[in-house]
Amino acid sequence: MCSSDLAYKVLALKRIAITGASGLIGSALVGKLKSDGYSVQRLVRRNPISNEEVYWNPQESKVDLEALAGVDAIIHLAGANVGDKRWTKRYKSEILNSRLLGTTTIANAVNELKPKVFISSSAIGWYGETGNRAVTESDRGGDDFLAAVCREWEAAADLANGVRTVKIRTGLVLEPTGGALGRMLPLFRFGLGGKLGNGKQWWSWITLHDELRAIEFILENQNLSGAINLTSPNPVTNQEFTSALARALRRPALFPAPAIALKLALGGFSTEILGSKKVLPNVLQEAGFHFDYPHIGPALEALAN
Repeated sequence: MCSSDLAYKVLALKRIAITGASGLIGSALVGKLKSDGYSVQRLVRRNPISNEEVYWNPQESKVDLEALAGVDAIIHLAGANVGDKRWTKRYKSEILNSRLLGTTTIANAVNELKPKVFISSSAIGWYGETGNRAVTESDRGGDDFLAAVCREWEAAADLANGVRTVKIRTGLVLEPTGGALGRMLPLFRFGLGGKLGNGKQWWSWITLHDELRAIEFILENQNLSGAINLTSPNPVTNQEFTSALARALRRPALFPAPAIALKLALGGFSTEILGSKKVLPNVLQEAGFHFDYPHIGPALEALAN
């Protein structure tokens, strides 16, 4: 942990339990927390093979509470990835149910265990389509499918009582080994990248590096609770994003993906790629958090090379 990050440490949190520890964010978070001196227990859905693993089964609402006794914080990141498959009726149901079952199970465990803090994942999908309008944590939610999912997701987290609860509304997480950037890099490296749709839609992004720093900041800052946006303070249009990525790779961006092609290839998820979300991290910034990568150009230079 760098010295600037030590300034906000006000709680003596030692043991952290994490769901979704095998995902893009979760696996990196486990590594960072361990390197910063925390003891981390991963919740797994198979028989644990060490004391660093704890059994849970959200389908059966089961958590091994005895193995988690005395835990200081629970970070809940598990849930079906919205971009992994076409949004069939069945997969949309999986997206919702994986969040409701998991979050309800963990919230009930929080009520039994009473850790100092409960951090539950959410997403900027909460805001729905925002167009060119910038939104913050105080703005109302949207009315599309993912907004409805996020609304129920956060309501499940709120079942936790008497514990500081934070719902992290994460934006587009940038990391070359996975997520959207991981999928885009091969095309752009071959000079086959370009804007998606008309390129005017706003993308609210955050590097994985800053995502992890922000979660740890929230973990140790006892004054933070409720919904918190985890996005860079400088959202960009898709045109600006793809141009910055092409510059970082010293490649052209001459092959736009037409909206109709994206809709055919991605189904309902295309609305997330073509939709516009201009989200600002007011709560984080007002609490004194400083982004290492607030601007897209330097962020992509660091990530793509």
